[in-house]
Amino acid sequence: MFNDFKPVLKILLRFIIIYVVLVFAYQFYLNQYQNSGLDPVSRWVSDQAAFLQNLFGYPSQMVPGKPEQETSWFYVSGRFVSRMVEGCNAISVMILFLAFIFAFYQGIKTFVFVGLGLLFLHVINVLRIAGLNVVLVELPKYSKIGHDYFFPAIIYGSVVLLWIVWIKFFATKETAHENS
Repeated sequence: MFNDFKPVLKILLRFIIIYVVLVFAYQFYLNQYQNSGLDPVSRWVSDQAAFLQNLFGYPSQMVPGKPEQETSWFYVSGRFVSRMVEGCNAISVMILFLAFIFAFYQGIKTFVFVGLGLLFLHVINVLRIAGLNVVLVELPKYSKIGHDYFFPAIIYGSVVLLWIVWIKFFATKETAHENS
C-alpha cells in the first residue's frame, strides 16, 4: 500500500525541502540588509517600475525612506502614491514557483522552464507594481481593492498559470515510446 503513495510522497518531500531551503536562503539574504533601507533586489524592481511609469507618461522617482523602515516611496505625478517594501519584489512568490516546479523535476527542461518562468514572473510583477501606481494616481477610490485583491491576483494567477502549463505540457507528458 505504501508503494502506491511513494511517488506522491517523493514529490511532496521534494517540494517541502526545496521550499524550506529557499526560504531560509532568502531570509539570510534579507538579514544582510536589515535596518539599512530597502534590499538591492527590491530597489532594482522598484526602479524598473518607476522607469516603466515614466515611459507611460507618469513622471516617477523613488524616494528612500529611513533606513530602519526598509522602504522606498513612489513619487508619481507630483505626489507620494505608494511605498515599496520587500514583499513587493515577488521573491517569495518566485520561491513558491521554484519549489513546485522542481518538485516535478524533469531534467534540463526544468531549468529552462524555471528560467523563462522567473523572467515572466518578474516582468508581470514590474507591470503589476506600475499598474497599481497608475491606479493610485488615476483612480484612488479603487486603491484598496486594487492593492488587496486585483493586483495580487495577477501575480498569484500568473504562478498558477505557469504551474498548469508545467504539469500539463512538461511534467506529465508521456513520450512516444512510453505509449507502445
